[in-house]
Amino acid sequence: MICQQLELEKPSLDMELTPPINGHTSLNSFTSSFTKFNSALTAGLLNPMSPPPRSSPTLFEMMASEPDIQPSTHILPNPSVPLVPKPQISAEDKQALTMQRLSDILAARSPGNQFNDASSSDIKLALTSKDGITVSMNVHRPILVAHSRFFAVKLSDRWIKQQRVLGPYIVEIADCDDVEVYIETLRLMYCKDLRKKLMKEDVTRVLGILKVSAAIGFDAGVLSCLEYLEAAPWAEDEEEKVVSLLTELRLDGAGAAEVLKRVSFEVNHGIEEERSENGDVLLNLLHVVLGGKDERARRDIKGLVSKMLRENPSLSDLRKESLYSACDMCLQSLRRHFLQAAVSDFKEVGQISRQADNLHWMLDILIDRQIAEEFLRKWASQFELSKAHSSIPAIHRYEVSRVTARLFVGIGKGQILVPKDTRSLLLETWLVPFYGDFPWMRKASKGLDRHLIEEGLGSMILTLPLAQQQEIFLGWFERFLNSGEDCPNIQRGFEVWWKRAFWRRNGEEGRPRPLRITVATIDKRL
Repeated sequence: MICQQLELEKPSLDMELTPPINGHTSLNSFTSSFTKFNSALTAGLLNPMSPPPRSSPTLFEMMASEPDIQPSTHILPNPSVPLVPKPQISAEDKQALTMQRLSDILAARSPGNQFNDASSSDIKLALTSKDGITVSMNVHRPILVAHSRFFAVKLSDRWIKQQRVLGPYIVEIADCDDVEVYIETLRLMYCKDLRKKLMKEDVTRVLGILKVSAAIGFDAGVLSCLEYLEAAPWAEDEEEKVVSLLTELRLDGAGAAEVLKRVSFEVNHGIEEERSENGDVLLNLLHVVLGGKDERARRDIKGLVSKMLRENPSLSDLRKESLYSACDMCLQSLRRHFLQAAVSDFKEVGQISRQADNLHWMLDILIDRQIAEEFLRKWASQFELSKAHSSIPAIHRYEVSRVTARLFVGIGKGQILVPKDTRSLLLETWLVPFYGDFPWMRKASKGLDRHLIEEGLGSMILTLPLAQQQEIFLGWFERFLNSGEDCPNIQRGFEVWWKRAFWRRNGEEGRPRPLRITVATIDKRL
């Protein structure tokens, strides 16, 4: 008999075998303890006024003598007892288990199905994996040729005529990545309802079958796998595998495109137009969040949107202009309600904290994208709001100073870089209102990181010229002595300014020696 060698790549078979875990013993009955507890109660052991006789055991001793009673089936490991490592399975045992599983797959044949039927087959097909596992099965040339373009070429009539025996013919396929998936793919050729057969499989197995089907030109298998993938739900890791495989295979026809519609839009226009549409969708999403009615839901969704914008580079289509248009909308609403409250019109005073919270959220997004400089300039120029600040009760206005505090932190940490004139203007406009709101911020704002704000403010002041540092720190010094905890503690920044202003100014001891560079000249006459 002639042995024909065929080679075909298949998806790799990743198999992990875990030894069985010994179950815990069943829970003990409470009957014995309960009986002794009643006896102790009757004998007066639990009565503090009548201590138990010395000859009788205490309740603690009786309970200690009982086996451990475990109220739950979930038993935590004792940290004092070293964990016994799981026994390692040798390569030979793994190979034996794999061969046993493959043998079971080949033996599972429904009545009337000719797959692996030795009495009627004319091909003896041997599959060899890359790790040396070989399995043989009985297949039928007419079925393989009818369903697979690969086998139609390899097992053609011309090939049959070249064989010197009548059959069965031996065909070998070497270097298979996954013998088990290859067997399942061949079995599908014998099924009348491929879709029903695939319903028993998971997404990962169907992807393996799809890859083999595409490689051997099994069009019915490819179509059935694509129909399965289009209808079945995917886990997050499975989604990446689906997209990766379909991109790799580049399948013709509408089936693959239908599957990929779940993760991408149809491209009927240019890239710039698509980016514009994506930006509009994201902008509409921001507006919906900013205008939400339920505060708790709005807070949760803000966190979700911020996370998506931060973690997904694909959401970079949100243009700077779109973000600033949303900021301007919030800022205009804040100005309107803030100035109304300044003239004792408190009808919609709750909108002040709401819009301030929106601006704080939008500022976080701008800082993450490193485009917050323009926002800082706008906020530093809100002289009208700053002037009206003291006319509004602190309970309604303190959220506004959270925006100012976020800018202090951004500048102090180097997240926002603007000229010193802009930094000075921000402090000139908002530092005193910030001082006035700090007690309310400290008490009413949940999750406020006081130390972060204090460090940011101190670092920001230290970026200014020394004369301005002195003016601001001396003003803070007096305020802090009179207010204590109700004033931000920027003592660390004060100490740095003090060293700059006095240690290096007065006396030679604290002043670093200037660097002197001496250039030597060589007399050419020597």
